[in-house]
Amino acid sequence: MSSTTPADDIVLTVNGDVARSLQLTLTDLSRFPRHNVRAKDELGKESLFAGVILDEILRAAGVKFGKELRGKRLTDYLLVETADGYRVVFALPELDSTYGDTEILLADSRDEKPLEGSDGRLRLIIPHEKRYARWVRQIVALSICRA
Repeated sequence: MSSTTPADDIVLTVNGDVARSLQLTLTDLSRFPRHNVRAKDELGKESLFAGVILDEILRAAGVKFGKELRGKRLTDYLLVETADGYRVVFALPELDSTYGDTEILLADSRDEKPLEGSDGRLRLIIPHEKRYARWVRQIVALSICRA
């Protein structure tokens, strides 16, 4: 029998075309700089979401942004996978603050309570998107791929 707590369970894998593959627990994620975003969800309910800016996790895996995101690297994309098999894609420039003002939050709490239930432990919050198809829940993996 394992003596680990749920916070020590691996909740997110980062792999693909990265310098360092990562297997992160909630404790690992809590060590990243924390950010808050107030946003309305797909049901119109406004909440305060907290978590880590997505590109910070990708940088920890060695993904290059800024001046190093150019040429053939502009065709790289992030594949986000969920526990139920749903998948969404982001072009890497969408995640890079030097290309635009959108910060995508990998949230682990809502209104100061840990995410759970249908949200899973992790969910994406994209405040400026008008549709919610990429506000995915139950995130388990982030993979960098080449087109």
